Amino acid sequence: MGHHAAVLGHPVAHSLSPVLHRAAYAELGLSDWTYELHDVDEPDLEAFVRSRDGSWAGLSLTMPLKQRAMALSDHVESLAKVVGVVNTLLFQPGGLLIGANTDVHGLVQALREATPQAPGADARRGVIIGAGATAAAALAALGELGIHAPVVLTRSVGRAGVVMRAAGRMGVTPSYVTLGTDQARAELLGADVVISTVPHGAADPLVGLLDGVALEADQVLLDVVYEGWPTAIASAWRAAGGSISPGYLMLLHQAAEQVRLMTGRPGPVEAMRAALMQALAD
Repeated sequence: MGHHAAVLGHPVAHSLSPVLHRAAYAELGLSDWTYELHDVDEPDLEAFVRSRDGSWAGLSLTMPLKQRAMALSDHVESLAKVVGVVNTLLFQPGGLLIGANTDVHGLVQALREATPQAPGADARRGVIIGAGATAAAALAALGELGIHAPVVLTRSVGRAGVVMRAAGRMGVTPSYVTLGTDQARAELLGADVVISTVPHGAADPLVGLLDGVALEADQVLLDVVYEGWPTAIASAWRAAGGSISPGYLMLLHQAAEQVRLMTGRPGPVEAMRAALMQALAD
């Protein structure tokens, strides 16, 4: 009968998850595993999930399904519950459905890999650009790195409810600063770690803030965008002397954690990395 997994989202045709998971199955010798791609919108998610049979191991979820998946889960793992976002559904014996979050793992590992000196207890100043679901995961990731009072840069503090609710559940105390202000510029340039969680192009207005600036090599920017790399802000950050963490590193590490959760085997990161880099080069 084999084992099945898939990535769901709308739109989802651009997803590189099949490349990563199939590379992992090949490296692990899991010849009876398949990984598919299905375009599924939010109203159709429950029907799709309920129609899977016992051969299914799990689902990777992209937007706009991550919060709807939480409501469908019989059990939500503690990290996903705190963040308020489920990006992985795991099918268990008896039809039990578990919701998990691997985005936080992906962010933490991407930062640890990309920085000259991995962030930790000494990294005191963190900034998050954006205030949506990915920003909530970034809040948890910074917490794992010892940053418990980051600054959230957002166009409108009134639209930061997702992050505010997540912060309340985590017991952390971020501050909120409106983009375009002098304070926002000061926070961005003074940060040890910056995580940009906004879509491609949305951070471009910040590029001008880096003109003539000299950053330290241990100031790192992680941009979660992985298509069209490097992004304008990542290029400007690196030109100013800072270090960057490409969004594809987050994608790689969160997928490796999904492989572990779905197969019970550690995700073969280097084999998955090779396949990802080839796909990005094509």
